[in-house]
Amino acid sequence: MSSTILAQLMKINIITIFPDFFKTTTSFSILKRAQEKGLLEINIINLRDFAKDNYGTIDGHPYGGGAGMLLMIEPVYAALKSLQFPENVIVPSAKGKMWTQASASKSASVDEMTFIVPHFEGIDQRVIDKFVDHEICIGPYVLSGGELPTMTIIDSVVRLIPGVLGNSESIVDESFSEATSSGDAILEYPQYTKPSSFTTDDGEVLTVPDILLSGDHEKIQKWREEKKKILS
Repeated sequence: MSSTILAQLMKINIITIFPDFFKTTTSFSILKRAQEKGLLEINIINLRDFAKDNYGTIDGHPYGGGAGMLLMIEPVYAALKSLQFPENVIVPSAKGKMWTQASASKSASVDEMTFIVPHFEGIDQRVIDKFVDHEICIGPYVLSGGELPTMTIIDSVVRLIPGVLGNSESIVDESFSEATSSGDAILEYPQYTKPSSFTTDDGEVLTVPDILLSGDHEKIQKWREEKKKILS
């Protein structure tokens, strides 16, 4: 009697005021493929559906004054309640822990991730303190909202779910997939494709390194190892 190994299904909940943005960006390429393979379920929740008034109000001025608006606790609470207060709740934030390839690899094995996507000036701190497990930063800069950081995190995780990529070897030699003993990231070697010689309009000839055309796989592998760079 043969045994069947069930494929991992990851569910990602996205609480947002821009559901159409996520409907579009999750319907292409790797994310689309993961859903079609039954490896990924995307659940997009429109935060305005949980507003307490007929105007769809989900934000308010911060107490004590200050510029911008904050997402209010009431609609966010109601949205989380509709999901039965899931674990592994994430908020993209400039104050959060820096996201890395190691973070993505670790998250690729979880069953469920829930994102509260901030906009305006952020979210009422009570949401962060009580209901959020991870604040995550994707870089030392500020964006107008959490939509792009959320998609960056999701894309980096989903592509690592076993079975999503057609060739599992494609992630082995990627940048950041390796590290030195001191923890520094190793960046991928340069790669080339046809034609082996290309001439620009001004006559400059751009060629592929001879070693890659030699057919000597041992020397090619050595060259690739030498061309890897360390990002400290």
